[in-house]
Amino acid sequence: MKRIINKHPLAIRWFHWINFPLLAIMIWSGLLIYWAYDPYAIKLFGVTAFKFFPEWFYHKLNIVHRLSEGMAFHFLFMWLFALNGLIYVLYTFISGEWRYLLPEKKSWREAWLVVLHDLHIRKSAPEQLKYNAAQRIAYTGIIIMGIGSLITGLSIYKPAQFNWLVFLCGGYHTARLIHFTLTIGYCLFFVLHILQVIIAGWNNFRAIVTGFEIKAEKPAKPQMPHAPITPIKDVKAK
Repeated sequence: MKRIINKHPLAIRWFHWINFPLLAIMIWSGLLIYWAYDPYAIKLFGVTAFKFFPEWFYHKLNIVHRLSEGMAFHFLFMWLFALNGLIYVLYTFISGEWRYLLPEKKSWREAWLVVLHDLHIRKSAPEQLKYNAAQRIAYTGIIIMGIGSLITGLSIYKPAQFNWLVFLCGGYHTARLIHFTLTIGYCLFFVLHILQVIIAGWNNFRAIVTGFEIKAEKPAKPQMPHAPITPIKDVKAK
């Protein structure tokens, strides 16, 4: 027996699918800007152990000498990204969707159980409502990251006009480092998110497209009729 369950409202689906290409454009245009000055690398005892984007990476993706193009796209789509995020946050609070989204006290413990289940180490996952514990933490974290990207982005974009934001970020260079780190975080989230969608299967993906998912339920077992109970009569001793 199959049952249709409404899961995601239309607004949530629109915010999700609008945000995906916007964030992708922001990351792509950010790379065009970062090419002009890419100082970040992982160093051990003064020796570069890992550089995020080597020269062959820029040439392979045709990123070099496109700084002005990257700035034009980045500074245009950042307002759309911010507007979509702002409306999404307002909607979640007004509609009450935040109740399904924000982590609970038990979410931090149950998130590990969800990971173990996804790795097929644990047979069953903790009970959930709309989102499991790991999703609650991840989706709330993405919202916080979006706010962080907006604050650090404005600090880099207009450091004189938003000097108080630059101060809160710990300076211009710190704001740029945080902005870069958050971008790497988005890329990692993309990879993990797609893997989670693949693991969850078609039913979960259909929910974010159509708004509903189909769950199979076992039919209830028919109850056996009780045999009639014969009253016991008192037997008098003769």
